[in-house]
Amino acid sequence: MKDVLAVVLAGGKGSRLEPLTRDRAKPAVPFGGNYRIIDFTLSNCLNSDIRKILVLTQYKAMSLDRHITLGWRSYLCRELGEFIDVIPPQQRIDEKWYQGTADAVYQNIYALEQERPKHVVILAGDHIYKMDYSKLVASHEENNADLTIAALQVSLEEATQFGVMQVDAENRIIGFEEKPAKPKPIPGNPNLAMASMGIYVFNAHFLFDELCKDATLPESSHDFGKNIIPSIINSRRVYAFPFLDENRKAQAYWRDVGTIDSYFEANLELTTVDPPLNLYDMEWPVRTHQPSQPPAKFVFDSDDRRGGAHDSIVSSGVIVSGGHVTRSVIGPQSKIHSYAEVDESILFGRVSVGRRAKLRRTIVDKDVVIPEGFEIGYDLALDRKRGFTVTESGVVVVARGENILS
Repeated sequence: MKDVLAVVLAGGKGSRLEPLTRDRAKPAVPFGGNYRIIDFTLSNCLNSDIRKILVLTQYKAMSLDRHITLGWRSYLCRELGEFIDVIPPQQRIDEKWYQGTADAVYQNIYALEQERPKHVVILAGDHIYKMDYSKLVASHEENNADLTIAALQVSLEEATQFGVMQVDAENRIIGFEEKPAKPKPIPGNPNLAMASMGIYVFNAHFLFDELCKDATLPESSHDFGKNIIPSIINSRRVYAFPFLDENRKAQAYWRDVGTIDSYFEANLELTTVDPPLNLYDMEWPVRTHQPSQPPAKFVFDSDDRRGGAHDSIVSSGVIVSGGHVTRSVIGPQSKIHSYAEVDESILFGRVSVGRRAKLRRTIVDKDVVIPEGFEIGYDLALDRKRGFTVTESGVVVVARGENILS
């Protein structure tokens, strides 16, 4: 994998995750207590022995840049030709923001060419999954392909949000539609479609030629799914690679946590006895920035108050001081005070839940202080009146910097 360069697209606004993306890029949103969303893609790279990584950022990238600097650069040795570099928009080629996924790579084509890779793996930095990219690259080489696309089977309803592929018996792509209103099902299975995961392997020189060609087309959206892929499937060797899940569960695990509700459910899944995503698999570890913090602590054990957590993830530095946590994800250095109740909720780092406060189906961003006796998630009309975001499924979001008046 020494001649493989990974390009992680991490510049999306993540507007559907507002207000969690009000101050940070979507890939920098915390997940599962200790992690950030981008950690899963970057862990896949390291576990796949990809040691040259470019992360392309755009919107609100400061938090993401800091996280990668603190947590990821120590894994790679530049003296050995290994690196992870965060590249903001440089307007080296164009004075505009990135116009599409292909344009984001094109505007940084100089950085890619400098590394002289044989293959370029293009990845999204905002999905949760485990995958060995070396198997993808091996399949690409075996097929003598110009482009290989990782493919996932999804329901026809879900397929309207993906690029949908049709393949022949050898998995060569013979048809491709981006977000079709009526997706074509897999032959023999009318309920499922083959969807693009937004994971691509290109022969490097072929990619550079196509990016330069696309950049000259004023009518193009400069997007891989909308423009480049449909333009080449009839003339070049383009293959699908069925998703091989390194999570090693009965069902393949892949989540697009692009909405508050999908993000909430993916986090709460982790608190079950046998979660669909295994974070404790040391054969395919998920890495992140792990600051020096004390262990979690639970204090008070009397008839009137008892610090405890059940069916929950509790991160380092947390103190549950006479409160109770149920089926929740508690971020680092948070504190649950006496008689407080946290139920089916997600707390980011350094959240303080006051005495006798109650949270239910609530996401609380960093550094928020919940006043004593305050209740969130029990009266959704009142929560909306307070200015909190409330989703269709009844998840309440308390934004960072929220000044909550008791």
